[in-house]
Amino acid sequence: MLSKTVLAVACGFTSLGAQAQVDPQKLAEAIERQEAELTKLKQELAALKAQQASSEKEIARVEKAASKASVSTATASTSTWDRLSFSSYGTLSFTSDEYFDNVQDTTPERRNRFDLERIVTEFGYQFNEHWDMEVEIEYEHGGTGAALEYDGFDEFGEFETEIEAGGEVLIEKAQIRYRPSDRFGVKFGNIHVPMGLSTILHKPNEYLTVTRHRSEAAMLPATWNEMGIGVFGQFDDFHYQAQLLSGLNSEYFRTYNWVANGHQKRFEHINADEPAFAVRLDYGDFKKGSAVGLAYYYGKTGGNRHKSNKLSADADVSIFSAAAAWVEGPYILRGQYLYGTLSDTNAITQANKTTPGLRPGNFAQLGSESMAFFVEAGLDLNHWFDVPVTVFANLDYANPLWEVENGEPSKRFENTWSSLGLNYHPVPELVIKAEGGLHQVAVASIPDTYFFALGVGYQFKL
Repeated sequence: MLSKTVLAVACGFTSLGAQAQVDPQKLAEAIERQEAELTKLKQELAALKAQQASSEKEIARVEKAASKASVSTATASTSTWDRLSFSSYGTLSFTSDEYFDNVQDTTPERRNRFDLERIVTEFGYQFNEHWDMEVEIEYEHGGTGAALEYDGFDEFGEFETEIEAGGEVLIEKAQIRYRPSDRFGVKFGNIHVPMGLSTILHKPNEYLTVTRHRSEAAMLPATWNEMGIGVFGQFDDFHYQAQLLSGLNSEYFRTYNWVANGHQKRFEHINADEPAFAVRLDYGDFKKGSAVGLAYYYGKTGGNRHKSNKLSADADVSIFSAAAAWVEGPYILRGQYLYGTLSDTNAITQANKTTPGLRPGNFAQLGSESMAFFVEAGLDLNHWFDVPVTVFANLDYANPLWEVENGEPSKRFENTWSSLGLNYHPVPELVIKAEGGLHQVAVASIPDTYFFALGVGYQFKL
């Protein structure tokens, strides 16, 4: 329409030029008509511009509304299923071991046993970009648990046990985290203590042996968790943690596993009169492969006893850990060294012997120093052959009585386990394990024994 009108104007001017010499009046009339046409064209052009601006504004409004609707839909979706996570892992094992009835027995008896070691369910929820929570529930040995209570209103005060079924159901983690950046975060609640590789690598595809490492179990609580608060973060390949925690209770320190039983998970209420602290620094990531790390734990334990009048000493515990892992191609190599000290061991022993309900036994020597280590090496055959099998060798050593406060430490609890085995992965989420090995006690009169174990483990995440 516009182009035709312009063409007409141009033709009009051409025609006008041709007639100008002939009739001036007609020329004036033609100019008047052309000016009217131009005014009309300007009006139409202005209307078109106004219409275009209105259309662009409408398009922008629609796009903005669509964007808001998209964000609203995404938020609604994120606020439900996308913010919720679930994962699980578990292990079942068969063991054939030679057992001694007591510490004086030198004639072992072989026993075959099945054990549904654990089923763990993990729930997570992302509140927003910075806040989240995690809860882990562990079902051990297929049972529901036994509660241990301290009755302070009894005449002398005693420990009462209520047996509901075999095994345990435990909250292994219940934490809330605030992480505004990769470099800094805060977590609080029931949190993992960063001591021991089993706290980091506790899923069945994260260690090679059928059961978790025996050396660590002879010193520390399994998958150690405590009530507390901690900070954590990452600078490039360095990862750090620092925590203030509920401490251990020396009423349950024992000869055979040092301070491991002092973990207060057995009590309905956790005494925190003497808190502990733990720090850890890693270079690399143990869960992803290669890393090295150092950790330290310190806490007093005397004040966390229920019968606090039985022990006036501090009974402080300090633990040092050094760990390393090298995972490159088909090669797997991991190791850990643990060293710990415990003060006032004689006073703890005497207090435990005279506390009603504890029954620690006549032989209750405690190590003023404890030491343990393990080394495992694996070779992934799938790198060369089309078989998803990893073969491994393992060495565990533990001596919870490395040193004692007075006298000579007993060698009865100095143990070495050496073994060979394999891991078969039919699918990435499953592992089937077999392991055979030798158990040696550092006492000449106790013969070496042999063990064999089969296990299956799974892990998955939704």
